[in-house]
Amino acid sequence: MKINKAYKFRLEPNAEQELVLNKLLGSARFVWNKILAVSFEMLAKNERITKNNLVRKIPELRKKPECTFLEENSNAVTLQQKVRDLGSAWDKFFNPKEHARLKQNKKKTCKPRFFKLPNGTEIQLRPPMPKFKKKADGYDSIRIVQFDKYCWIQGNKLKLPSGVVGIVKFRKSQEILGTIKNVTISKVSGRWYVSFGSERELTEMPAHPCKSAIGVDLGVMKLVTTSEGDIFKPIHSFKVNQIKIAKLQRKLRKKIKFSQNWKKLNQKINKLHHHIANIRHDYLHKVSTTLSKNHAMIAVEDLKVVNMSKSASGTLEQQGRNVKAKSGLNKSILDQGWSMLLGMLAYKQQWRGGLLVKVDPRYTSQTCSQCGYVAKENRQTQAKFECMECGYVANADLNASRNILAVGHTVLSVEGRCDKGHPKKQKASEIREEVI
Repeated sequence: MKINKAYKFRLEPNAEQELVLNKLLGSARFVWNKILAVSFEMLAKNERITKNNLVRKIPELRKKPECTFLEENSNAVTLQQKVRDLGSAWDKFFNPKEHARLKQNKKKTCKPRFFKLPNGTEIQLRPPMPKFKKKADGYDSIRIVQFDKYCWIQGNKLKLPSGVVGIVKFRKSQEILGTIKNVTISKVSGRWYVSFGSERELTEMPAHPCKSAIGVDLGVMKLVTTSEGDIFKPIHSFKVNQIKIAKLQRKLRKKIKFSQNWKKLNQKINKLHHHIANIRHDYLHKVSTTLSKNHAMIAVEDLKVVNMSKSASGTLEQQGRNVKAKSGLNKSILDQGWSMLLGMLAYKQQWRGGLLVKVDPRYTSQTCSQCGYVAKENRQTQAKFECMECGYVANADLNASRNILAVGHTVLSVEGRCDKGHPKKQKASEIREEVI
């Protein structure tokens, strides 16, 4: 069994190294944009787009008069890998399985999109068309594969390929397990980071040290409520800084766009957003690690967060209802990071040999965990649950988590469905006797 992990640390380059890294990032971004334009031209001419075909375009690009700076301010290894990543994006687009995910929503009318060729002509991009994400001002990165060939680590020092920056210090907060396959240098809101992708081979399937199972109910007022009665309160990282962000954005609107004051203020906003994301990310890691360490099976709701956080504004012909209230609820849902939490639980359970079982969320909050009676009237308030049949009274979130656990046991008992939402294939019979 192979376990893939990523380790991210703060990078501490000196002033000279930071200058070189900025040039490398700028050159990589420039080549990405140029080769992307070339790939759209190839698409218009019905030419085959592959990684090798795109990489062969780099020498032609270097020979152009406006690209002479690439000879001094770039590295061949990083540029080639940047273009290969672009080729991987096109491979996913042409893959029939991935192609279905890119189809546009037929219910929503979209304006036609065009791409302007160097000769001045425009081609209409046929749907579905890949939408390449634009790099924000506060984020950029380069990636280096074949780590053993070009790089090495000694203590808290990282050796990058020759002609890049040499040896750079980083804050090594933990040991890197396994064989390092690649390294990514990124710049986020003025701060430098290094990420290592490692691979570790295990001779046998890991066995979870615990044998307990819990149901987990996700909410807004309470981030996590377990079937054992444990509660994890939300951190509300965005809500705490919402007023500060609004003030800075109002100031930004008064500045001349792309002026020096505008850039400084925009960078300040980016740093604040990055700070909010770091708080949320750190807290979710702590919650997911606590749950994963103490329980072999975790049953959660298979929530569609995208659908739950849709806008209620409606259309011009049919106006939405309770738009302001729904907008506040959407902000609260997205501020919790439910999808991120479920993703963390999935791979952490895989590492420890546990299970993450996703169940149907329908009627979990309206079902009595004692007698099984289902009625809308059972949920009298947001916090109180009272069964109309047997009179059972409990906290609504606690009752829902117990229902989720019961459904999780049902899913676990059915062969072939125990690994729903879980990346590791494992038969129910292998752990049915171990899980309480």
